[in-house]
Amino acid sequence: MSPVTHRFGWYLAVLQLLFTLCWTVYAIYLPQLATAAGLAPGAVVILLLLDQVVFTVCDFATGIVADRTSRALIRIGPWLVAITVVSCAAFLVLPYVAAAGAPLLIAVTAIWTITTSALRAPPMMMLGKHAARPAIPYLTSLALLGYGLAGAASPYLAATLRQADPRLPFALASLVLVLAASGLIRAERRLASQPNTDTPSTAPAPVRTVGPTRPPTLWFALAMIALALGYQIHFSLESAPLYRRFAAADQLVWLMPVFWIGFNVTMFPASVLTRKFGGYVVIGVSSLIGAAAIAVAHGATTLTMLVVAQCASGAAWGAILMSAFAIALSATGKNGEGREGRMSGLLYATLALATLARIGAVASGVAADPHLVGALQGLPVLCWALAGLTLLYVAASSLMRRASATAAP
Repeated sequence: MSPVTHRFGWYLAVLQLLFTLCWTVYAIYLPQLATAAGLAPGAVVILLLLDQVVFTVCDFATGIVADRTSRALIRIGPWLVAITVVSCAAFLVLPYVAAAGAPLLIAVTAIWTITTSALRAPPMMMLGKHAARPAIPYLTSLALLGYGLAGAASPYLAATLRQADPRLPFALASLVLVLAASGLIRAERRLASQPNTDTPSTAPAPVRTVGPTRPPTLWFALAMIALALGYQIHFSLESAPLYRRFAAADQLVWLMPVFWIGFNVTMFPASVLTRKFGGYVVIGVSSLIGAAAIAVAHGATTLTMLVVAQCASGAAWGAILMSAFAIALSATGKNGEGREGRMSGLLYATLALATLARIGAVASGVAADPHLVGALQGLPVLCWALAGLTLLYVAASSLMRRASATAAP
């Protein structure tokens, strides 16, 4: 692994951290902004739903564009920085335009949501394009560390910022993010100037590094939707009620990050397993372990037992997400061309789609329906178990096909 790609992995961690924190700040203050704009309380949920719809479409689209731009040998760093400036400018003025009324608030929010997709799949595509394939699982762990740290910090931000003036957090978040994103131009230039021996095309690793180099897109997408949906239901909807069985509400700010502690700690050792056994195997096994951990969380009889189960489920999600991105960043097309952007965009789109489903379940009242509580509690276990078995089957089928091809005369 070259020092350049190693530093870029850390750089992506910072970008992921700042981007996710911006979204957290937005979600915290959106009800307050909507009230200032004269919107009804129910409009907040509609705005959040529309945000996820935009992310689902734009993440996949920007990933495809990034691949095509890369194949045309056009550097995307300057474009990403320009789009980020627009995104941060829109984010910065959100607290100010709210007083001007709902139409302007909605328009600026739409601009921010669309442009923020540029900071998701395309930078990850740059990592997959320039990093040697054996290094991708570890570098993916670095990049996702920012996402995990932001998840752990979110409860503290929500408790600290909810009553504060939104203008300062929006301004600070915008300024720091645009300053960090401005480094993409230099980072891309340094990545492109690396010796060719550090690129996947000239230093190929065994296919088993992360699984099939041409992953079955449909099965991969369906499995990740199921896994992301299970994560959304378990963590976002069920974790707080599970903790409230043993702890007071004011203790949640200390307990909710337990999931993310497991997430952050496990990604790096899981990256070693992904490199050795393949991403599909690691996702499959981690999904089954996570399903068992979620089941234990629901059956926990003490707070200690619940904390251990939550940490284990977070660890499983960390291994799952890291391996999924490692698969995406190693993907190639039929002609050997890179599909890193397309697959990364697809993965981000599945995460947004699962978030959309979770918000929809809350908005529709399904999540609170007493007749559906039992089914909702069992859904994460079912989603993770089925997805895990499916991807283990994909891995086994790929291994058998490879063995048959090797044995053929």
